[in-house]
Amino acid sequence: MNTDNLQILNEKYKQDFNTALYIYENSYTHQNLIDLLKNGSIVEKQIAALKLHSIDNFEEAQILISNLTGCDGKIREAVSFRLKEFIPQNPQFYKKFADIFLDAIIDINGNICRNTIEAIQNMKNISEFTNYFCPELIANAQKLTAKIKTFNIQDGKYKINKEIFKLYWYLETIYHFIDFIPPEKLKPVLQETKNISEYTIREKTAKILSKIHDNKDLLQIKQELKQDENYYVRRF
Repeated sequence: MNTDNLQILNEKYKQDFNTALYIYENSYTHQNLIDLLKNGSIVEKQIAALKLHSIDNFEEAQILISNLTGCDGKIREAVSFRLKEFIPQNPQFYKKFADIFLDAIIDINGNICRNTIEAIQNMKNISEFTNYFCPELIANAQKLTAKIKTFNIQDGKYKINKEIFKLYWYLETIYHFIDFIPPEKLKPVLQETKNISEYTIREKTAKILSKIHDNKDLLQIKQELKQDENYYVRRF
């Protein structure tokens, strides 16, 4: 990086820091913060999300959720962090955002995945959400397992690991929503994931099956994984 570019970058960092400090140190109304979250710069949106005390209606929830995907990572992480607080306050505000949540739980940033999964568990009692979210979750996991099965060594480690990472978080989400997924829908996914060479996927599969106690086909898969070569898989 040449000197001119470095100077420009340093100036931008300085400007962002000053903007963040100004927002933190000054009083903003609730509406001011919502407006920043809707139309602000990267740093303004990030700080607005962190400084908000509440989300008061569906329209505000929509503005918040619009910053959970498809924008700078600093904004996405701030929004995902606050969702853990905001969704329990008014879970009905978020029931129409299942597709966005499905994207957020496989974000490239694992903190965003983790935060989102924790937050949406507060929506289990909203049937409008679970009736749509859970079938889509299973469908997406099936698409990924089918894709992963076609990979070979020439596909490159990064490409393979990227899809494995997504499947890992989908399986973690399935674990938390298993009560809303019929065994016959779960079975095709786990029949494939139990054979994936990456042990963390088999581990997540075994973790899901630790909640199964009365389905013959799933118990058979569970028994197979108890013989797995990897301790972290067979411990379940």
